[in-house]
Amino acid sequence: MHRTTVYRRWGDVGGLLADVLDAASDDDWQPPDTGSLESDLAALNQEIHEALSAQPPVVAALIAASFRSEKAAHAQQRLWEDRYARCEICVSRAVRRGELPPYTDARRLLIAATAPLYHSLVLLRTPPDPRLPGHAARTAALAAAAGAFAEPPSASGT
Repeated sequence: MHRTTVYRRWGDVGGLLADVLDAASDDDWQPPDTGSLESDLAALNQEIHEALSAQPPVVAALIAASFRSEKAAHAQQRLWEDRYARCEICVSRAVRRGELPPYTDARRLLIAATAPLYHSLVLLRTPPDPRLPGHAARTAALAAAAGAFAEPPSASGT
């Protein structure tokens, strides 16, 4: 696509990237349902690992672009909000199965489970490690089962 087409249609590259990111939210993707929290997180992490390890590094480029464009940054934030909201079901199922304490904070748990992949592959640019998705999932699941992400409601109800 020619540069003038980008500027005419989207105003700048950030506008184009915002459209790409917004389009990613218009899919029917659902998080895995394997029957256990650790396996759900491992499957989710495997998808992330593959996306971050893909060549060309499209996902890493989109993340980098979000630091250079306010439009792309807002679109990426909307995409993350959508994905975290969809993945909260994994935590809800785990609570219902008795794997996790009630009031487990799904967002904090999901961030803890997936952050090692982004840190390793995007920030440190280490070579992909096929053990990383499962290891990060196991670590987060064990911490969650021990109550690391549980926050009972306060006595005042706030």
